[in-house]
Amino acid sequence: MGQTKPPSPVKLIVGTLAAKSNLLESVYQRLSEQFGPIDFTSQFFPFDYTNYYEPEMGKELKRQFISFQRLIVPDKLASVKLFSNAVEDEYVIDGTRRRRVNLDPGYISAAKLVLASTKDHAHRIYLQQGIYAEITLRFFRKTFQAWDWTYPDYRTKVYIDTFNHIRRIYIEQLKTAGLSPHPL
Repeated sequence: MGQTKPPSPVKLIVGTLAAKSNLLESVYQRLSEQFGPIDFTSQFFPFDYTNYYEPEMGKELKRQFISFQRLIVPDKLASVKLFSNAVEDEYVIDGTRRRRVNLDPGYISAAKLVLASTKDHAHRIYLQQGIYAEITLRFFRKTFQAWDWTYPDYRTKVYIDTFNHIRRIYIEQLKTAGLSPHPL
């Protein structure tokens, strides 16, 4: 019989999607109040992989990723997603349900990038309170790699390079704290 052990802490990330980047400073402040200081902010990437969000959020959307200095326990992902949904609600256009910002929280571990979702699918596992988890990328052969279900933008070199960079920050944090990730 296998012995249980606590999981390694993981690196909280949030992918933001917005047409107007000027509101992200206040969004990031709200997230930092809950999750602690941000230790990495990516460049802005054009989001032109789908027009799915255009009716709600407009055109010329931009994606940015942030990560937080404070590591979390993986089972907190559902509560993180619930909080990020509440923050999105704070930024809806008055009198509508149209969001001005979309927040996609997840985490990076030594072996994977996991995203939270409110939508069920064959490759997602239910966590709690209407929140599901998806292993979006796996770390294999020294880099993140996509699965069949990985979103097109998450497959791109610039995103993968960003996630590899955040993973290096995370691994260094573990070493500094005297922790090591579970063996791959």
